[in-house]
Amino acid sequence: MNTNPEDHLDNQKRILGEFIKSQRKLAQLSLRELAERTNISNPYLSQIERGLHEPSVRILKSISNALNVSLGSLLSHIGQADESAGAEPDASHPVVETAIYSDPRLSQYQKEVLVASYRTFVSSSAPDQLKHKHHQEKQNSKKSKNKNRQPG
Repeated sequence: MNTNPEDHLDNQKRILGEFIKSQRKLAQLSLRELAERTNISNPYLSQIERGLHEPSVRILKSISNALNVSLGSLLSHIGQADESAGAEPDASHPVVETAIYSDPRLSQYQKEVLVASYRTFVSSSAPDQLKHKHHQEKQNSKKSKNKNRQPG
């Protein structure tokens, strides 16, 4: 498959911009409020959200701090343009991602943004799930110790 590097870069910028915009909306911030929190001009921030500019790491760090999103999460969306180019679901979540990619009502772009957002939510909830699992294991261990004690 012959892919143009400029198209790939445009796709990366668009996916990143859409993710930033979705996170801003989830945080219930207006564009102006985010611009104030990041010390980035309103027009430049708007252009980033629309995928018209490739922000520097310093700008991304400022945005990530203002949105309370890890810098790694923002940077991972740049790499997700590579992953989504093949439109293949993540093996660890095939049902959800397959459903998104197979929905004919969504454009390819919408599918990519949904899958990117889904992966972010899943990856950010993993530590909570591990913590819950560890707590459950401790509770089960206590129960089995108490069960094995015979009145003497």
